[in-house]
Amino acid sequence: MSWLGQLHQARAELAERSADPWRKKLEGTLQDVQAMSSAALLDLLRVPATTGTARRLARNMRGLGFIPIKSRRLMPGGFRDTVTRGWARPIREIRSTPTMKQTGAAGANQQARELT
Repeated sequence: MSWLGQLHQARAELAERSADPWRKKLEGTLQDVQAMSSAALLDLLRVPATTGTARRLARNMRGLGFIPIKSRRLMPGGFRDTVTRGWARPIREIRSTPTMKQTGAAGANQQARELT
C-alpha cells in the first residue's frame, strides 16, 4: 500500500475512534423520522436531561443534518403553554448565505457618487 493510502486509512481509523458513540444509535433511530423532541431523544439514549448532554445531542443532531425547532406539535395534546424544543429535517436544502463585500466609508461614498 502506498504512503498516501496508509495516510487515508489512518485518518479514517482516527475519525472512527473519535466519533461520538451516540451517533450510531441516533442514525439508526432517525432514519425515517422527520421531527423528534430533544426530551424523547435523551430518553432514547438513556441519559439525564442536563445542559451538557443537550449540547452533546445538539452537536450530533447538527452533524446528521437536522435543524433545531420549537414546536407545540411534538407534545401530545400540545396547546398554548406546552411548547417543546426538538429537531427536524429541513424541508428545503440549506444554503449558506453569501457574504457582503465590506467597504470602508470612503468606498461607500464613492459608490453613491457613481450612482448619481
